[in-house]
Amino acid sequence: MKLIIGNKNYSSWSLRAWIAARAGGFTFEEIRIPLFIPGSRERILSHSPSGKVPCLIDHGLAVWDSLAIGEYLAERAPQLLPRDVAARAVARAVTAEMHSGFQNLRSRMTMNIRKDYTGHGHTPEVDAEIARIVAIWKDCRGRFGAGGPYLFGSFSLADAAFAPVCFRFKTYGVKPDGVAGEYFAAMLANPWMKEWEAAALAETEAIPAEDLYG
Repeated sequence: MKLIIGNKNYSSWSLRAWIAARAGGFTFEEIRIPLFIPGSRERILSHSPSGKVPCLIDHGLAVWDSLAIGEYLAERAPQLLPRDVAARAVARAVTAEMHSGFQNLRSRMTMNIRKDYTGHGHTPEVDAEIARIVAIWKDCRGRFGAGGPYLFGSFSLADAAFAPVCFRFKTYGVKPDGVAGEYFAAMLANPWMKEWEAAALAETEAIPAEDLYG
């Protein structure tokens, strides 16, 4: 199994697939291709039909897009989704909402682990999306989180979906309260998150368009 990813400092989609694979217990070769440099698109296209990362290669099968990769992994590692039918449905719903939504947050608070942009990026639209994310976290923890520190107790695809948001909140100084704050702290303390963060901090490539605030 191979996983093609981009820069760990910037590529939120790569993080989602990577941490899902780690949580599923898979052994895989990581192929990191720095983005937006000469030759990077050609290198990605040699693995990924979409020309984008992440892309999972398993026994010659290419699976691209983090949502599809997560579902593929969950078929082989069922622990990546809750066992309860209702909890599993909600986990898929919030994962899909994160995958398709929150465009204001994505554009004004890009994932940039190496930076401290505390106080930057806020608009009424961004703040409304932050409030929605915090509400999701509180709801999932309150209804389904009794079995552990994550949204549905054990680490799931839903946590993988929100992993980049946790790094965004850290970079931009967003501090959720209550059970959402406890979840945020648990995610930042997660060993896979810390491993990814350490690798991101060690990277030297810069993407100026993603360094929004200097």
